[in-house]
Amino acid sequence: MKILLVSPAYPDTYWSFRHALKFVSKKAASPPLGLLTIASMLPASWERKLVDLNIRTLKDSEIRWADYVFIGAMSVQSASARQVLEKCKQLNTKMVAGGPLFTADPDSWSDIDYLVLNEAEITLPLFLDDLESGRPKKLYRTDEFADIGSSPPPDYSLIRTSNYAQLSLQYSRGCPHDCDFCEITALLGRKVRLKSTLQIIEELEIIYQTGFRGNVFFVDDNFIGNRKRLKQELLPAITAWNRAHKNPYTYTTEASIDLSDDAELMSAMALASFEKVFVGIETPDEVCLKECNKRLNVERNLLESVGLIQSAGIEVTAGFIVGFDNDTPTIFQRQIDFIQQSGIITAMVGLLNAPSRTRLYKRLKEEGRILWTHEGDNTNYSMNFIPRMNKEVLLEGYQKIVGSIYSSKAYNERLKSFLKNFKPRVASRKRINMENIIALLRSVLYLGILDKSRKDYWKLVFWSLGKRPDLLPLAVTYSIYGYHFRKVYRIN
Repeated sequence: MKILLVSPAYPDTYWSFRHALKFVSKKAASPPLGLLTIASMLPASWERKLVDLNIRTLKDSEIRWADYVFIGAMSVQSASARQVLEKCKQLNTKMVAGGPLFTADPDSWSDIDYLVLNEAEITLPLFLDDLESGRPKKLYRTDEFADIGSSPPPDYSLIRTSNYAQLSLQYSRGCPHDCDFCEITALLGRKVRLKSTLQIIEELEIIYQTGFRGNVFFVDDNFIGNRKRLKQELLPAITAWNRAHKNPYTYTTEASIDLSDDAELMSAMALASFEKVFVGIETPDEVCLKECNKRLNVERNLLESVGLIQSAGIEVTAGFIVGFDNDTPTIFQRQIDFIQQSGIITAMVGLLNAPSRTRLYKRLKEEGRILWTHEGDNTNYSMNFIPRMNKEVLLEGYQKIVGSIYSSKAYNERLKSFLKNFKPRVASRKRINMENIIALLRSVLYLGILDKSRKDYWKLVFWSLGKRPDLLPLAVTYSIYGYHFRKVYRIN
């Protein structure tokens, strides 16, 4: 059997980092971890190829070669997934689809031959058994959640790791919280399920053998869902593995804001070379936090919590939202002030949208306010429902936020505020290597000479040289990120 695994392209979004990747000669931010894991679940005798459309185009000859095309995607990849589907239909090659895009709305993809939904550890073996017996069904789904302790390591041999800015792995699935705009609990449940420490170390070894060095992203939706296991098993094991391998990796992940309450956990993460964590802050407005059931953030000094994590040597990146029913026009300046005061450099501000499997979607549907299915990008100036606030006022306010925080002057001021007091662990500091040198030279050309904001670039570089020369590579890296954000948000 010949299987072609296809990862659809991402549009030019906040998280694509497309405009930043050219500085470091990378083609995509991260590989398609889901498809790499699916590849490991297929019979060993089957031939497998993977095409990531974020890296290159898909050839007709590759589709003709395959007995089946397996496609996995998230909602934001839907346009590209449609193109792959049409091409497969033209060439009469059967498709097998899975992942969040198809699981969330299978009815919209009825022209795909086989839908293998929910968690593949459960549904894929059922499909493979039926395929072997010559009686595959159209739809496979389950309400059960998989034991990921039996999930195989991703097959990194199918990709060229040098094409990616970072590699990925997964330790846990599920989130104990239940924010009403988030579909994680609908897809993966509220019980946190874990891989064993041995599995994670094995996956790190596999990544190490590829020759890749740099950042590894733990894609968990809430990495700290089981703190006891982290403190007692995983983080000490990663720390020991890092030391034995001369610290080849730094790590990033996602966690809830209550990470700041646990000094022991933050210290252990920093010691294990976790250099960055994404936190869902959403809004400084407590009424809106209660509205969306973000109760973990209520009655908390959010600025102080961010500061505690940063002080532990772990950078905070964060998500923010406007468009809640209880938002007033004052929220726009409040968001700007909070972000600037926090020193959060990478602040992803999005308009509220309602994915189809969320409690928010159900409520808005009942109220007759849903307009269309959310396409997965909350930074493209669109909303899939009718907001309470006048939409023109909301859009203007949203543009005010992103235009303010990502103007080169405000962005660099925030960056300097962060760098001034940031003390990363030694293992987590940006290494000087040829890739960094190339990025520096390209930043000089594009940001220091050709860009309209070149004065701000040079002010930052000279400030860093004078105040924090040890963090100059980090300053340059974030200058490049700022360039990407200005492009995505179309800020002049």
